[in-house]
Amino acid sequence: MQNPYTEKPLLWIRSSHKDLLTFPEEVIDTIGHALGLAQNGEKFHDAKPLKGLGSGVLEVIEDHNTDTYRAIYTVQFEKAVYVLHCFQKKSKSGISTPKQEIELIKKRLKEAEADYKERYDDQ
Repeated sequence: MQNPYTEKPLLWIRSSHKDLLTFPEEVIDTIGHALGLAQNGEKFHDAKPLKGLGSGVLEVIEDHNTDTYRAIYTVQFEKAVYVLHCFQKKSKSGISTPKQEIELIKKRLKEAEADYKERYDDQ
């Protein structure tokens, strides 16, 4: 575990924070715990790499009642954790992440890369 004084900042891309806050409280607590661990260089036991995006992009899936919620974040940067997307999975077919969600995540990952470069390249 990292020194608590060197906890990485948590940065939100687009509406990811606002979207997370619409989730049930229990789901917010679980995802918040996962993100807190990531900020300290640890991995939540249920966090899994999101297929097709590399090992540094992780997904937390949380079921509540009959609904499924997902949070996608990246730990690929040395100095920050970026939350890319939070959404309720609506698709009734299969467990895979819908293609339009994957495309949105890829776009937001590029935004996170640009933001990271702007914030930290001169440090």
